[in-house]
Amino acid sequence: MKLWKDKEWICGCLPWLMILLGTLAGARYWDDDVLVAVILGTGTNACYVERTDCIPKLQGPKSSSGRTIINTEWGAFSDGIPLTVFDRDMDAASINPGEQIFEKTISGMYLGEIARRALVTMAEEVSLFGMAVPNKLSTPFALRTPDICAMQQDNSDDLQSVGSILHNVAGVESSLSERRIVLEVCDAIVRRGGRLAGAGIVGILQKMEQDSKGTIFNKRTVVAMDGGLYEHYPQYRSYLQDAVTELLGSETSKNIVIEHSKDGSGIGAALLAATNSKYDHDF
Repeated sequence: MKLWKDKEWICGCLPWLMILLGTLAGARYWDDDVLVAVILGTGTNACYVERTDCIPKLQGPKSSSGRTIINTEWGAFSDGIPLTVFDRDMDAASINPGEQIFEKTISGMYLGEIARRALVTMAEEVSLFGMAVPNKLSTPFALRTPDICAMQQDNSDDLQSVGSILHNVAGVESSLSERRIVLEVCDAIVRRGGRLAGAGIVGILQKMEQDSKGTIFNKRTVVAMDGGLYEHYPQYRSYLQDAVTELLGSETSKNIVIEHSKDGSGIGAALLAATNSKYDHDF
């Protein structure tokens, strides 16, 4: 409960929460089947529509609709997530060690840094880029998620874009074989991130299916997605969708629509504000 008494923490979280709720509200305004919203960008969070009778700790007046929105704060999930040595080292060096572990494995803030740490280890232990480790590559967060995304879009025979990014961003002079190894490292990290995000979505859907006594998986259910990572990283999107399909099975997953809600948060925030203005408030 200490976090909720910390005014700085609340002020920091409110914008993210409004983006999340705005995404759900904006998407649901156009489509009644939208029941889940997920932000996948620099940070990450998810919320969903829950039945109030399934919340035993809920106190005070309940909504007339019998439903409310649950903010999962799933980025803070930290138990049971498989971590590599690179994850643990990055977490230990962060400003909040041991916290936000799920976010640190799936969000845009961290994927590039995990890849950088893996490449530094390979440079040190197997001389991936020659005998010396480039200073720029050793700089925390020098390699960003947009960089590894751009490298993964390189379809040229000589991987020229990969070479240019490694040179400009990390100070690395690379051969074609080294560039291919770099792409394999990036792909492994992005595949894990996308699949973990997909598993998180499936966990929410399974909770809703249980609470609704089997009414979620038998009908069209839409998950509204927003955030630059989901929007701009095609491999990440693909791995996320693959995980949802694999975990739910091909038949059930046909009813689950994962849909990009571009700028949905702004529209949803306006709708929420307009709706709220209709009611009298006694603060």
